[in-house]
Amino acid sequence: MCTAGLLFPMMSGFAKFLGQDYSSLQVSWARAFVHLLFLSALFLPHSGLGVLRSRRPGLQLVRAAMLTTSNLATFYALTFIPLAEQAAIQLTAPLIVALLAWPVLRERTTVASISAVAMGFVGVLVLLRPGSSMFQWPALWVLVSAIAYGVYQILTRLVAPHDPPATSALWCPLVGAFGLMLALPFVWRTPANLSDLLMFLGCGAFGAIGHYFVARAMVHAPANVISPFQYFQLIGSVIIGWLFFSHLPDAATWIGATIIVTSGLYLGWTQHRTR
Repeated sequence: MCTAGLLFPMMSGFAKFLGQDYSSLQVSWARAFVHLLFLSALFLPHSGLGVLRSRRPGLQLVRAAMLTTSNLATFYALTFIPLAEQAAIQLTAPLIVALLAWPVLRERTTVASISAVAMGFVGVLVLLRPGSSMFQWPALWVLVSAIAYGVYQILTRLVAPHDPPATSALWCPLVGAFGLMLALPFVWRTPANLSDLLMFLGCGAFGAIGHYFVARAMVHAPANVISPFQYFQLIGSVIIGWLFFSHLPDAATWIGATIIVTSGLYLGWTQHRTR
């Protein structure tokens, strides 16, 4: 999960660059399509098409739809807001996982866990600062993305005992690539140069490797324990935002992000201590 958290900021950085000239729908499709090609080249020579056989196809379909929704919302929002702010809001996903882990996964929860979730959403309010320039539709779309990604992680945990990680990794880009292809004729723009083409390819490659590691992580640990380790993504996002876009988060963003991260880490610690 830590490795995935370092790969995703690179994907987001490329998506932000591309969003200045291309539709977020096209960026999302390219991310899913290259993701699919990358994983197909990795798994199909050894496992054949049988790797796509799922014991829970309904869960896999909904799971893939949640990840596609999360990517679409994120790539749209990145056109308007800085990378670090997007990552900080996105990191509410573990709190969503904690809220859903008891009713959906029957994983034990406590008063301390609920308190940590509540404090995390206080951090979101500090970060968004209602009434400020940060409180705008793109930032709220990141919150939608975080909710969808939290549901995706819950479904990944549900399907993990039934399907191997390779199957789970392939289903998401397969559904995303062919689903978004329906909208592609309305938004398509041919990449203008080699640099843009390489960034399209990079979005898919970094996303493919990152989500494979997420699937591997969910096989070996409960969702509400492993999810907080994706906070490494915030560190990577600050570095990429500074190197690529010369942007550093302001004080309110750091305070809000600190509250969110602290809540998530405390949440993971309380679950570990309970077990």
